[in-house]
Amino acid sequence: MAKAKKSRSSSSHSKAAKPQKRKPLAPPHPPQRGGVELVDPRVQAQMRLYDDALALFHQQKFQKAKQELEKVLEGPSKELADRARMHLKIAEQRMKPQHEQNPKSSEEHYQRGVAMMNLGRWDDARESLDKARKLAAKADHIVYALAALDCLTGEADAAMANLKIAIGLNSANRYHARNDEDFAFLQEDPRFTELLYPEKE
Repeated sequence: MAKAKKSRSSSSHSKAAKPQKRKPLAPPHPPQRGGVELVDPRVQAQMRLYDDALALFHQQKFQKAKQELEKVLEGPSKELADRARMHLKIAEQRMKPQHEQNPKSSEEHYQRGVAMMNLGRWDDARESLDKARKLAAKADHIVYALAALDCLTGEADAAMANLKIAIGLNSANRYHARNDEDFAFLQEDPRFTELLYPEKE
């Protein structure tokens, strides 16, 4: 338990040799990393924008989500900006005409797979995402989407395996998964906590 620091100037009241000049305890510049930066009101405002954008994103209101995500990019937190950039890219892809009938590239299969996930058509989603992965095995966003699909369909072991691979391909996926509601099914799984919060080890 951290102990409160004692004040040094307990006996210096009687001796008025130096005027008491106490500077505020706030750091000279905003903290840069981890949860500490959340005390910065600008980061808190950026987080609210990001949450609003994500809500629009999940409602498939991609045009509005895009506008909010672009505002998030202007905030001070690099981590939030990186997350917003990833969702912005996906939103822009989904706003393009979908090659629903005859997808050919890995990206087209991926887009169709995510669209099917949003509609709750799990089998169609898995078929498309599996095809996308065969065409681009090292594409972390495709493996991440498969992990999310596994989680949504109650496949905990497969979800953990795919999420581990996605994080291995791109460590940023660790932070995305922490705030992704698609992984709610794994929240109580200790393996999930160990994977997403290795610093607690």
